[in-house]
Amino acid sequence: MTADIVQTYRAFAYNNTWANHRLLSACQHLSQAEFEAERTGFFPSLQKTLNHILVIDHFYVDALEGGWLGPRAWEKAVPCPTVADLRREQSAVDRRLIKICESLTADSLEETVQVNRDTWVQTERRDRLLMHLFQHQIHHRGQAHGMLAGTAIAPPQLDEFFAKDGANLRAQEFSELGWTEETVWKA
Repeated sequence: MTADIVQTYRAFAYNNTWANHRLLSACQHLSQAEFEAERTGFFPSLQKTLNHILVIDHFYVDALEGGWLGPRAWEKAVPCPTVADLRREQSAVDRRLIKICESLTADSLEETVQVNRDTWVQTERRDRLLMHLFQHQIHHRGQAHGMLAGTAIAPPQLDEFFAKDGANLRAQEFSELGWTEETVWKA
């Protein structure tokens, strides 16, 4: 089965959610002090880096939904101080992003989205905005993954390939998320 461009964006949204789930599941084994500890990175802790992902998700997902949240999204740099809070909020915004991508059509990908930048309004094609959002998340998850490597918790694999018992692990994690392979790939 060849995926069309709409299915590709849907798969990106599911994979994005899965990667967030895996990374935050690993982080739940850290103490609060380890989660907050200063580390090398643009946002110098796991807490700040993962909250940055959430804040920017709120910013762009709101715009994709037609909202006008804009820069108010980052008024609080760390809206979720604990991993438990972050898992709950990240999961909620990830579900919103999946819903957006589930409703895409080839035509809607080319439609424009208005993004409130406070002093100006950015007008961007939906497909380009989604690609930017996915790239942003991958970029900062990679930084968090590197930070996690500096702890006693092994960073999880965040790409889609698993060796040996990969299908079983994927099925277990998809079940935790309420999906199956068929959900993601419409197979």
